[in-house]
Amino acid sequence: MDHTLHAGAFGLEEILHELKHFLPSQAPLKDFVHHNTLHAFQHMPFHQALKQAGAQFGYKGYLSLEEYRKLYREGKIKGDILNRVLIEHFGKNEANHWIVKLLDQQITDSRTSKVGRLRAHWKADYHFNLDKITHPFLFRLLSGYLDQGISIWSFPLEANGFLDAVRQIQKESFSSILKSKRAIALLNDPELSLEMVLEILVGNPEAYGWYLFDQQFAHPGWSGMVSFLESNPGSLLDSKKITLEDLILFECLLEVDALDQKFGENWIPIGVRFHYRTKDLFETSPFEEIDLVQQCWQEAYEWSYYDEVLAGISSVEPTPVAPEAPSFQALFCIDDRECSIRRHLEILDPSCATYGTPGFFNVEFYFQPEYGKFHTKVCPAPVTPKYLIKETANHKKLATDAHFHQNSHSLVRGWLSAQTLGFWSALRLVRNVFRPSSSALEVSSFKHMDPKGTLSIEYAGETEDGLQVGFKVEEMADRVEGMLKSIGLTERFSPIVYLIGHGASSINNTHYAGYDCGACSGRPGSVNARVAAFMGNHPKVRAILAERGIEIPVTTQFLGGLHDTTKDEMEFYDVEILSESNLQLHGWNEELFVKSLDVNAMERARRFETVVKGKPMNKLHEAVKKRAFSLFEPRPEYNHATNSLCIVSRKSTIKGLFLDRRAFLNSYDYRKDPDGKSLAKILGAAAPVCGGINLEYYFSRMDNEKLGAGTKLPHNVMGLIGVANGADGDLRTGLPYQMVEIHDPIRLMLIVEQDPELVMNVLLANPATYEWIKNYWVYFVVLDPATGAFHRFKDGGFEIYEPLTPISHVDHLKDKLMSSHDNLPVYLIDSM
Repeated sequence: MDHTLHAGAFGLEEILHELKHFLPSQAPLKDFVHHNTLHAFQHMPFHQALKQAGAQFGYKGYLSLEEYRKLYREGKIKGDILNRVLIEHFGKNEANHWIVKLLDQQITDSRTSKVGRLRAHWKADYHFNLDKITHPFLFRLLSGYLDQGISIWSFPLEANGFLDAVRQIQKESFSSILKSKRAIALLNDPELSLEMVLEILVGNPEAYGWYLFDQQFAHPGWSGMVSFLESNPGSLLDSKKITLEDLILFECLLEVDALDQKFGENWIPIGVRFHYRTKDLFETSPFEEIDLVQQCWQEAYEWSYYDEVLAGISSVEPTPVAPEAPSFQALFCIDDRECSIRRHLEILDPSCATYGTPGFFNVEFYFQPEYGKFHTKVCPAPVTPKYLIKETANHKKLATDAHFHQNSHSLVRGWLSAQTLGFWSALRLVRNVFRPSSSALEVSSFKHMDPKGTLSIEYAGETEDGLQVGFKVEEMADRVEGMLKSIGLTERFSPIVYLIGHGASSINNTHYAGYDCGACSGRPGSVNARVAAFMGNHPKVRAILAERGIEIPVTTQFLGGLHDTTKDEMEFYDVEILSESNLQLHGWNEELFVKSLDVNAMERARRFETVVKGKPMNKLHEAVKKRAFSLFEPRPEYNHATNSLCIVSRKSTIKGLFLDRRAFLNSYDYRKDPDGKSLAKILGAAAPVCGGINLEYYFSRMDNEKLGAGTKLPHNVMGLIGVANGADGDLRTGLPYQMVEIHDPIRLMLIVEQDPELVMNVLLANPATYEWIKNYWVYFVVLDPATGAFHRFKDGGFEIYEPLTPISHVDHLKDKLMSSHDNLPVYLIDSM
């Protein structure tokens, strides 16, 4: 679909549709899930999209020329790769001419954004700062109306939508929201429409669309949130009815009110004085010299790394398959933060086998915890589950902290609290600087579910809120079969198969949901791991699986667990079900997991400036844990920072390869998927999920002011739905600077081990997946298992790619890890 208005066409429905398409689509904080920031431009090729986004909104999609040249001088952009890129773009004869432009020539970037130009005339020509007058009040009212529990007093009335609430307040309160007669009359007019207020403000129908884009992109955070809530009302626990049209109408009334108070009712509409046409806002912008230069620099930057990775994969020596089953098998989420823990396990125990699969473990449901008022989704965001898993626990309800009790905010009790609790809180605050410890402020992945509680996993005839409580046996078998077949684990089962979800803990992190499992809608994967393990152990499920060709030995048992990626701690669930022999094996394996977690924490510690690197490994691990408790630590972990790869293959293709925690690893055995059905499902999730994570980091790093959230230090939580700088600012979208500061902004490269012809058929049969690849929002390379050759996607087909970079072996990886906090090259590991 071409998301641009037709020349000469105008209709407010079309304008509102376009606005919703271009506005940020970030969910409330509790459901924060990464996505492509420039989703509105995804139908275009990547570089054309960056050009359009820059021309329309002033977004920056590239580094500056000086930053690229600095990377070249540092060797992070390799000369032979840059030369290859220039030859591909301009041919051998012109490559030398362009290398001079890239390295030496000063090229002026005079581009400015279109959005904002029309309304800028209020300030420049009317000498009136309309935004300064209207925005603070508008944001406070929106925050109060949408508040999810952070406010001491609730919104004064329940109403049939936002605009209706405003009308009632205007009618019933002593203090009037609007002051001018015309604005009040418009608000009370039952026939009020956008056309009426735009006629007053703009006057020229050809400019209505441009004006609304200017207006709403003056605060894209609030507008985007309202647009998202209109389409997804269930994303608020305390549901509030609101539409983008209501917001626009009220903001226009505020503007009419402010202008009438300043100038009377005789001012000239802005569109009459200054002629702008909505259709010009969406004109295709041709490439200029600066665009081509930045495009070549960016591609050379990306392929300088990709070439290393492909050279590393081609250097991996094939390992013979052991005749016996692995000592244990462990299924982790494909998350890039699990890349290193899997590597450490396989180094410490070469006889084990690890796998990567989306961390919801193919079981989609809502989860209702004990004492929980609401049920929450724990599966990919686009999925709408039909199932509910309820928790029954014997523990007492958690005590509330006095600091967060509503009574502590009343006049008298608030004063008493300040004089008593406030004194001790100040002391605890100072103590936390030197000795961070757990508190009521902490968000912990281990608290998501009671490990001693029971879950209603098997259907017993109960339904609730239109959801089936638990799964039927056949439904369980379908999900276990899908999970095992997708990763190629259909035989040679170990005595214990671990299903290890992941989550995070922190005490100073408004974007906490972005640290948990994206496949679980920004929540820990503990419940999913436990549910999937129960299904895998169910005798009737195994009987059905055996009929379908998957025979799981009676001695094999599935065990759920959770990896806290901030603390690098792990816990296991339902250990009591293990047989005596497996319980003994688990004891040995648990020691191995502990050692791997220590090494993993050490590897992560090299990124943290405040951690002293010379400490013993166990002391480093303790220092890493304390970061999760510290109120003064804005970086409890770097989450997906530095992500750059998604590898869909057998683990043997990258065995012994050091990828520096930069890869999403999705296990896949091409030999067990001759028709590509499993691959289609994997790519259908990997492209939007891994690609979305990558692009949110890319754009938040490239333009942290407009496409990111800026520094998190001045952030205030607004209504428990978003963050703003101060009390009156716009909601910040994207990622804070502290999450992206070490990120190398390069696109994701998807590497698939499979026959290239079969892969192309899979892509062409799945247009939504193919769009990501054909428009280069992700790069795509196929490793042909028959020849070992790499086939790079280009211009609708595949071409052979031969890596240029020599790969080094590294002995004593620990020493190398602690030598630098920057990204390390790809290595073949000889020893830890």
